[in-house]
Parts: sequence; C-alpha cells; structure tokens
Amino acid sequence: MKNDSFKKIQALAREFDFITLGEMDQVQLMNRVDTKFAFSQDQLATILYLLKDYYRILSVEGVLLSEYESLYYDNNELTSYSDHHRKKPNRFKVRYRKYVSSNIVFLEIKHKKNGRTEKNRTSVPSIPNEMSDEQSSFLKKNGFKGENLKPSLLNSFGRITLVSNEKNERLTLDLNLTFEWGEKKKIIENVIIAELKQAEAMRSSPFYQLMKQNQIRPLNISKYCLGIVAIYGKRNVKYNRFKSKLLKIKKIQSYVA
Repeated sequence: MKNDSFKKIQALAREFDFITLGEMDQVQLMNRVDTKFAFSQDQLATILYLLKDYYRILSVEGVLLSEYESLYYDNNELTSYSDHHRKKPNRFKVRYRKYVSSNIVFLEIKHKKNGRTEKNRTSVPSIPNEMSDEQSSFLKKNGFKGENLKPSLLNSFGRITLVSNEKNERLTLDLNLTFEWGEKKKIIENVIIAELKQAEAMRSSPFYQLMKQNQIRPLNISKYCLGIVAIYGKRNVKYNRFKSKLLKIKKIQSYVA
C-alpha cells in the first residue's frame, strides 16, 4: 500500500469509536452466515468514511490494522480445496491462525453446512511444524473425519475489524493478501476481501446497503482457494468454477479511482 493511502486509511480508522478484544466476546459469532465481497483498495478510504457512524473498530493496544498469519492444512488430494470448488454443501477447512499483534495462536476448524459457517478453535502455544495427537483429536471431536493432513499453504494479511453499533454483526476488511509455499510467493495487490458475519442474514446491514448502492455484489471467494490457485498453478488444480471469480479479482486489481 502506498504511504499516502495508508496514512489516509489510518486517519479514517481513528475516527471510529473503539471496541476492545474483551468487548468483542459478545459478538464472536462462531455460528453464523457469511457474506463476502471484493473491491479495490483504492475504494477503502471512501467506504470507511461512510461506515464510521454505524460501526466501532477493534483496537488491540492501539493497533487498528492487525496482522494475521495462517497455516492451512489439507491432504495430498487437496480435499478441502476441491470440496469448495465442487460446491460441496458440507465441507471443512483446517488452519492455524496467529494474531500477530497479541501473539495469540489458535487451531481453527471451519465447518460450512447448509449455508452457515460454524467455527471452533482451541488455543495453542504457536504454529507447529506438525499437528499433535491432541490437536488431531480436537478436529475429530468437532466432526472432521479427514486423514493424512499436512501443511498446504501459508497466508498473511492485514485486517480491519468493525463491529456494528446496533446489529449482531461483524465486518472484516482484509488487505495485502500474501500467499506462500516453498519458494513461491504471491501478493494479491489492490484487493480488499470483505466478510460480513451475521447471526442471520440481514440485508438491512449498513455495509450490505453500501455495497448495493455501489453495485458491488457478493462474491463467494475463499482466501484459501484463491491462494491455492495462485501458488499451485492452474495446471495443477481444477479451477473452472472459480474462473469468473478470478476474472473479477483481476478486474478489481486494475481499478483506478
């Protein structure tokens, strides 16, 4: 992100009322409906300006743009990826996630079923090189029946988290998406992935209405799937059902405000 753009976003972020991690416990939304959007990073400042009266911003010891690191696990067949590609209604994703500013790490399992996302997690000391038996048992206790899991993708990004003043919803805005595996590294520049997380789908959400007014339609894009295509290559994974979404991302990257 260009320095002048970053400074503008930081300044706008500080115009929001703050919410702490402790207060966030009231809106964890571990079982929820997710609605995702993608738009240009050049649009972020305007969008933040228009949202500041409706949301509070998460502040972690004064940090408003938090860094996240994720290590995804999959098997040799990349079943988690292919289940998403096939639009399987009952599917899982497994990852370790590190909240860099607070140095907190969780093993997380996300279960997508009947249009809802259920997330369970357990605290771990650090992102490990190999999953322990105890951590594997945690996955099984939460319904995961897959085997032979191994690390498959590294992902890092910056995140702004907004919490509605009135509705039971959170909004995350992810930027500077970076994917790595082995010697390969890919940065998805000039793209914001926004995720509206609600107990029940509410189209009256200020953010949803703002997207509608700006003709930005929901885009069911997975950061994990985006990263797999970027790192593993189109010759090595099926991506036909993602073609329109990848074209949309490419179009957003060329957007000029």
